[in-house]
Amino acid sequence: MTLTQDELKKQVAQAALGYLKNVPIIGMGTGSTVTHLINLLADCDFKRDIEGAVSSSIKTTEHLKSIGIPVLELNQTGSLEVYVDGADEVTPHKKMLKGGGGALTREKIIGGASKTFVCIVDSSKCVDVLGKYPLPVEVLPLARSFVARELVKLGGQPVLRENFISDNGCEILDVHNLNILDPVAMEQTINNIPGVLTVGLFAMRGADIVLVGKGSEVITY
Repeated sequence: MTLTQDELKKQVAQAALGYLKNVPIIGMGTGSTVTHLINLLADCDFKRDIEGAVSSSIKTTEHLKSIGIPVLELNQTGSLEVYVDGADEVTPHKKMLKGGGGALTREKIIGGASKTFVCIVDSSKCVDVLGKYPLPVEVLPLARSFVARELVKLGGQPVLRENFISDNGCEILDVHNLNILDPVAMEQTINNIPGVLTVGLFAMRGADIVLVGKGSEVITY
């Protein structure tokens, strides 16, 4: 039986529930696969044991509150046991490209503050080399043009994400045509451009566990 992409997302979200058991304060990402996870959490027996969640976006915060899970600030909680989030691309080495939904900065902060980062994706997100999906770079508005010129020097073609302002009040440049053979070096280089808040490469701190919905099963690596 061939599952649709949405069914694969729901399947992998179901598999991720196991990583949230006996975790009093959970970290929750953003995106369509995470939306399935929160919907499944609503009917989970162990939901009552969850004291709260740290959320990576306003949208996720509202969704968590709607199912009765209190949302806490990371400053209150300290480090987290588990953070679950999707990705736009992920490699066999568990390096990720993220930010299609625009929440990359908060996702990177919460991921960095978590002991275990669980990435949940359907098989269409698995790649050998990052960069087919445009690379999001969140920038301070006054630095947009300068950062864009610097990104061109790196071989990319930056395009302003129109009619979009992040939860941090910043803009996003989506960088096309980058072949990211060394994601750690590229992450460091782009992060060092003045005016960049965050680049959507999660390579210096990649995922610890990747759950992939493929065919009729979930593969873990």
